[in-house]
Amino acid sequence: MRDFGPVEMARRNYIFTTIRDTFRLFGYEQLETPAMENLSTLTGKYGEEGDQLLFKVLNSGEFLKKVNDTAFKSGETAVLPLLSEKGLRYDLTVPFARYVVMHQNEISFPFKRFQMQPVWRADRPQKGRYREFYQCDADVVGTDSLICEAEIIAMIKRVFAAFGLADYSIHLNNRKILSGIAEVAGAAGMEAELCVAIDKLDKIGRERVEEELYQKGFSQEAVAVLAPVLEASERSNGEWLDFLKAFLANSVVGSTGLKEVEEVLSFLTLLGEDTRFLTLDPVLARGLSYYTGAIFEVKVSGVGVGSVSGGGRYDNLTGVFGLPDISGVGFSFGVDRLYDVLDALNLFPEAQNEGTRVMLAHFGAEERKQAMAYLAAFRRAGIAAEIYPDLAKIKKQFNYADKKNIAFVAILGAEELANGTLGLKNMVSGEQETLSLEEAISRLQG
Repeated sequence: MRDFGPVEMARRNYIFTTIRDTFRLFGYEQLETPAMENLSTLTGKYGEEGDQLLFKVLNSGEFLKKVNDTAFKSGETAVLPLLSEKGLRYDLTVPFARYVVMHQNEISFPFKRFQMQPVWRADRPQKGRYREFYQCDADVVGTDSLICEAEIIAMIKRVFAAFGLADYSIHLNNRKILSGIAEVAGAAGMEAELCVAIDKLDKIGRERVEEELYQKGFSQEAVAVLAPVLEASERSNGEWLDFLKAFLANSVVGSTGLKEVEEVLSFLTLLGEDTRFLTLDPVLARGLSYYTGAIFEVKVSGVGVGSVSGGGRYDNLTGVFGLPDISGVGFSFGVDRLYDVLDALNLFPEAQNEGTRVMLAHFGAEERKQAMAYLAAFRRAGIAAEIYPDLAKIKKQFNYADKKNIAFVAILGAEELANGTLGLKNMVSGEQETLSLEEAISRLQG
């Protein structure tokens, strides 16, 4: 959990604005949900490992009164509900599903929304992984059309093009393909265990993933069948499609997932999008247990910060809140990882500081009075302006403006006061000219 100074905030707002503009361009509307949710809302949606990373919030008052010897001896599962009923949100998708159920009578389906808020995970901090971080989510609920998946890929490409990112890959898979792979391996119904294991393939390697599969109950025969899927392969998208058609030929669910992938690709073509950045990745699993269809993950090459965006389709998420048969699909940008990527690649624009455009400097009390009037005029013209508040040496005032990277300083001395002018100095070039107030406003607006 970190502090952000003015420079960091200017850069972060550049990221937020770029993403927000894209979401709105594609017809998404903004909403927000609370930082805390009931633990009953959060638990059981992210898999066993995800549940362990939830930040729990202690109940108010004398919460220990409810914990008796019997509950204490029964262990954590008995004690936790007595100590904590709420937790900080782990992501924005589950709270969104809860929102949809609570407001179902007010919503017009399909419902397209975006959220840009912080989430919290009790994880071990490391490069690119934080305990508090912002997500920028976009979801569509109330339709199972795969046009939505194609548009998500188009949005990702548009945002990355705006950032100047040119070396990245959008990994695409489908949970039905993973179910089919488990079925072909003779481990039908064990797709959850398969997903948890192979989701770590790029982190711990094939050998350790196979060991974990054995530990989760996969037989040697099953792991042998999985070998051509798990092996590092540079197959093209077309080669993967051909391979999977043959591999999944006897699996109805797997073949269905593959057809969905092909349909997404066809919709991308209709949108005029090429597949240059798209990688079909049949071992992409994503750890969240609520995905049921397409899954996405985006990685930028050469920066080592993991995925910067991800998501997928969830057909049953609102069902656990009492609203069945509502399909949804969405994805999220990780703002903090995107920040690290843009910083590492030096892709932040130079003129992103949102701070003061001009500072009023003055030589004395009378000049300061006139500067106050000029200050108000600059602000009425929409120019970000401030005045050095103290009566101080002019050098000190200039040092202040320099440290704040203020682009211009408007100077009022005895001569300017007498003539109704001001001196406008460009702090970058060092050039200075004498102007009327109207001329200075025009120059600063240009």
